[in-house]
Amino acid sequence: MTDSVVDGTLVVVFWTSIAIVVHVYLGYPLSLLLFSRRRLRARSESSDPRISILIAAYNEEREIGATIQNKLELDYPQDKLEIVVVSDGSADRTDEIARSFEPRGVIVLRQEPRQGKTAALNRARAESAGEMLLVSDANSRWDRLAARRLVEAFDDPSVGYATGTLMYLNPGDAPSAASCGAYMRYENWLRTLETRIGSIVGVNGGIDAVRRDLYQPMRADQIPDFILPLNVAEAGSRVIYVPAALAYEHALERSRDELRMRVRVSLRSLRALVEKRHLLSPRFGRLAYQLLVHKVLRYALFVPLVVALIANALLWRHPLYRVLLIAHVACYAGAILGWALEESRLGRFLKLPAFFLVTNVGAALAVAKLLRGERQVQWQPRKGA
Repeated sequence: MTDSVVDGTLVVVFWTSIAIVVHVYLGYPLSLLLFSRRRLRARSESSDPRISILIAAYNEEREIGATIQNKLELDYPQDKLEIVVVSDGSADRTDEIARSFEPRGVIVLRQEPRQGKTAALNRARAESAGEMLLVSDANSRWDRLAARRLVEAFDDPSVGYATGTLMYLNPGDAPSAASCGAYMRYENWLRTLETRIGSIVGVNGGIDAVRRDLYQPMRADQIPDFILPLNVAEAGSRVIYVPAALAYEHALERSRDELRMRVRVSLRSLRALVEKRHLLSPRFGRLAYQLLVHKVLRYALFVPLVVALIANALLWRHPLYRVLLIAHVACYAGAILGWALEESRLGRFLKLPAFFLVTNVGAALAVAKLLRGERQVQWQPRKGA
């Protein structure tokens, strides 16, 4: 092959890779804007159905008491509110603290041996009585109106699953936490657009609700925050985002903690995508497109990023690509510096590129674990301030 043919091929590879990255972050929301419309909800008669709030907890002695108290103080009829806590083999005072609320009607179950969040939620569902099942993390504090806002979404009979807004608290002004907050604002914008065209393809997990008859028990190795809403969408009901249903959690303060969390969540989500790969068929229309771009390409974005860098380096002798390579390398150098020096003034200035790097490195490590056949069933409590 002549040098001109090789260079031509590299140019195509470079710009195709860049186009994929741009489409994932910019083209995708623009396409949602193009097709979005404000849906007129076909409302049924509004009521206050009986609800069950399901909480899975493992070694959450620092959080569980405040979380249960928070749910007891929700603005919802107390005679229609049930709280079910499953302690998943906790080895600290989680059980003791949770059982202190039993006189106030809280149901506390112990799962032994430890089996993970999904199995705990299955157990809680079996022991609950609510028409609507609401899911809270053991460290999530809800706004007083959060449950009511979630339940109101089901006045639309087409809705089978609803997720709220998770707000990250960052009292120490940690760079990783600030970047995570910015990332969640972007994700919530996408969810708003996706809701307008039908269903969203990603939920929070810490403030969710599902109709009882649409909750299908899951295997312990499945991620409930992904598999359950996909099951609901596949069954023909909508999965929507409710911005006014607010929950609060402490953000992770260090990039290394964020990286571990990203690897864990990405691995379980990738396994879910493999299992639900039939939803990528064109017969699922917009849902297939959303899953492809928002999930598959998002997790695989490290591939075009690496390919673009290599192609750019091989085109070094061309003036345009020499300038682009310098900019390319400067961006990654800034991200690495922001990651390595996150607590310095420079690290705070470079927090967004550092977070971008952490996210994609986490996805790459998760793909490697997936290819090695690794699974993640159990979890550790989320670290925070």
